[in-house]
Amino acid sequence: MSRRVLVVVAALVAALLGVGGCATAVSPGGRPPSDQIIALLLPESKAARYESVDRPSFEQTVARRCPQCRVLYANADQDAARQQQQAESALTQGAGVLVLDAVDATAAATIVTKAQVRGVPVVAYDRFIADAPLDYFVGVDGARVGRLQGEALVRALDRDSEPPLEQDDGILVVNGSPTDPNSVRFRAGLAAALQGTPVRVLAEYDTPDWSPDKAQAWVSDQLTQYGSRVRAVYAANDGEAGGAISAMLSAGFDPVAPVTGQDAELAAVQRIVEGTQLMTVYRALSEQGRTAAELAIRVLHGERPVTTSRIDGVPSQLLAPTAVDITNVRRVIVDGGVFTTEEICVQPYTRACVAAGLLDGEAR
Repeated sequence: MSRRVLVVVAALVAALLGVGGCATAVSPGGRPPSDQIIALLLPESKAARYESVDRPSFEQTVARRCPQCRVLYANADQDAARQQQQAESALTQGAGVLVLDAVDATAAATIVTKAQVRGVPVVAYDRFIADAPLDYFVGVDGARVGRLQGEALVRALDRDSEPPLEQDDGILVVNGSPTDPNSVRFRAGLAAALQGTPVRVLAEYDTPDWSPDKAQAWVSDQLTQYGSRVRAVYAANDGEAGGAISAMLSAGFDPVAPVTGQDAELAAVQRIVEGTQLMTVYRALSEQGRTAAELAIRVLHGERPVTTSRIDGVPSQLLAPTAVDITNVRRVIVDGGVFTTEEICVQPYTRACVAAGLLDGEAR
């Protein structure tokens, strides 16, 4: 048989195998095709939630619901330029959908536009990205979160004010990162809760990178200036709350003034039990991660997921936030499976757990 005939026969065999084979197609570089790659781009790791809840719930859902899919994961460590590079890398590697939790909303709009040019859908996760051609958003209503926090402060100051709230007294406001679009919504909710009440804002701070250390340093400076006139602290999340509480303890506040929070981190739940943090806002982050993964898989396979809401015209799946304080910590956190009493009630919190009804009276 001539060499030319052998080549033709080999080509025919290869063609037949390609038509009849069931193997998954692979790109020349050995990567799965884009309909199997999901990029998950998270913004930072200072908040414990991202690595301990958001990422695992997302990846586990993809593994269960789409075993042939691969998750390309990257964390930007609060660096917008790095997130840009991570997004470019994901697109280059053939990602079929980007799930993006933006470090900086303005910079993230560029990521969304570049993805759109390549025909890759983008799901904004946790942080909405305005003025960008988003396909979907999965998160919570930030204004509702801020309102829950503000209402808790107003109730605490109305109920627990001793001595009574004076005209010169007020609260410190520790906002989130100025590059996080959610921060604007949290502030709007807080403002709505404070409107028409006697609670006034003494000073306000936009916390770079959501840094607990920077929040603590700023609150310390304000306590030096305002002293006992500080009757409460609005902290946008639990990391900042921890910083604010440390600042008050160092300044000799006993007890510390009421402090809000968000994310229901374990340390925050323990502070609520011991009485140093007023409340936190629980968002079902594991459910949020699962919801985003389910939606991304459907988008990846060309489906149009049904959503419950729209934000600025973008189809959105919004989860309801819940205010958590000492009155419902058992129901929401323990009975809800967020943390067990064994996790919460370690030393030095066991006595406080007994007083809060999380442990029986024999605990020490």
